[in-house]
Amino acid sequence: MQTYDFIVVGAGSAGAAVAHRLSADPRHKVLLLEAGRASHPWSRVPVGSARLITNPAANWLYSSEPEASTNGRRLPVPRGKLLGGSSAINGLAFVRGQAQDFDTWAQMGNQGWAYEDVLPFFKRMESYSGGGDDTYRGREGPLRITNPEPRDPIFATLIKAAGEVGIPHNPDYNGATQDGIAMSQATISSGWRMSTARCYLDPIRNRPNLHIETNAHTESIILEGTRCVGVRYSVNSTQREARAGRDVVISAGTINSPQLLELSGIGQPDRLKSLGITVQQALPGVGENLRDHYAPRTRWAVGKKNITYNDRARGLGMVVQALRYAFTGKGLLGSVGAPIRAFVRSRDGLEAPDALLGWVPMLTEPSPKGPVLSRQSGFTCYAHAMRPESKGHIHITAADPHQPPAINFNFLSSPIDAEITIRAVRIACAVMTAPAMAPLQLTELEPGATKRTDSEILDWVKDVASTTYHPVGTCKMGIDPMAVVDPQLRVHGIAGLRIADASIMPTLTSGNTNAPSIMIGEKAAHLVLQTAA
Repeated sequence: MQTYDFIVVGAGSAGAAVAHRLSADPRHKVLLLEAGRASHPWSRVPVGSARLITNPAANWLYSSEPEASTNGRRLPVPRGKLLGGSSAINGLAFVRGQAQDFDTWAQMGNQGWAYEDVLPFFKRMESYSGGGDDTYRGREGPLRITNPEPRDPIFATLIKAAGEVGIPHNPDYNGATQDGIAMSQATISSGWRMSTARCYLDPIRNRPNLHIETNAHTESIILEGTRCVGVRYSVNSTQREARAGRDVVISAGTINSPQLLELSGIGQPDRLKSLGITVQQALPGVGENLRDHYAPRTRWAVGKKNITYNDRARGLGMVVQALRYAFTGKGLLGSVGAPIRAFVRSRDGLEAPDALLGWVPMLTEPSPKGPVLSRQSGFTCYAHAMRPESKGHIHITAADPHQPPAINFNFLSSPIDAEITIRAVRIACAVMTAPAMAPLQLTELEPGATKRTDSEILDWVKDVASTTYHPVGTCKMGIDPMAVVDPQLRVHGIAGLRIADASIMPTLTSGNTNAPSIMIGEKAAHLVLQTAA
């Protein structure tokens, strides 16, 4: 059995950052375990997310349980299963969230997590080339962030249309304020995806004190009394153990982190006993507090030719796009999933935006290998509440580490979430029918002319909406009885065990979750090193 100072379970958005920082001191011997493979050819190309979203070679391919808010549908819940985790398969948008997101965490008792506390870690992690204010932006971090090419006139048209309905242009939504419409900042540089594998792990592969083991499925943590001393994992069905002299840091993500705790006897006693698992530590919050963004997609046909990728990237057009990408790193293959987005208030009088709109200049259709371009030229605009109150749960259904847990989102169980979603859909439709959009000759496909009342829109949402792949909260940070970790990210009641990933978020941040997850990894490493000093 090998012994290390630190063991990090999961090499995703947060885990890669943790391993990078902990191994910077050559005195620290670090083991990084990743259940998936080292890489995948599509994981380096931005558009590759469309090919990995249904690919078991790089994706856990979870799905949710049927529920009333989805009209009985099971929703795909893709999670990255390779170095870089979901940062290697996501839509590449870089959104920190609002200052009030983190101030709320601090107000809930999480000292050290207010915006002024986490801002230094956001700055430390990024190298942003898009301008902005140095008060808020970092220039020398490992993660390269860029703005997409704004030359396409369709983006200027959208910004003008948004202005016509009262949404201002904001060049940097990760700066002083999030309000407004902007080009999406992205984890892309020189046409390549900037995953945490690329930015945090590739530069340090030769550190002699860092051992990265892929295809290593962690099955349980090892406890001696109330102290975590190591992990059990399997590689190609071969069982292995590793011990940690200091800390084990679980960065397995919102689904796998609570799964690992429950498999190890940490969670709700009655649930664990019913599965024949010996209770090691009673923590009723394990697997609870699941939150995600639930988004319907409005769809619009475009009559004007050669405006969308449906016209410009089919047949010979795709050859042109491939050549353009090969020589310049630009075009469809090198673009962020939603190149333009708006952070809006669903009603007057709100202190900050509470809804998100995101535009994709194409229509897609589902296929077994992932979404494919529709033959119809069009636009997609998704709309959702940014800080939903609805909470679900994730729990194991067997004492088998290879059995997927049951995922219940419980979407729209809070009435305010339904209200904001309906208003967000109406705002999206207002932008798409603003005077500036008239030259595009748009026709509304969904929700459609027959769905105009609140109840009609809500029924449509339940028929078509999907998660935006931002699950958080299942090992929430706090000081209340349902908290799983304290503000130092230490698991309550278990020494030597911390959690560092999106599962510790007490509430969902206002936007995509890759950026705050990486920040959590950065801050977690700082907290660990403070204790180790």
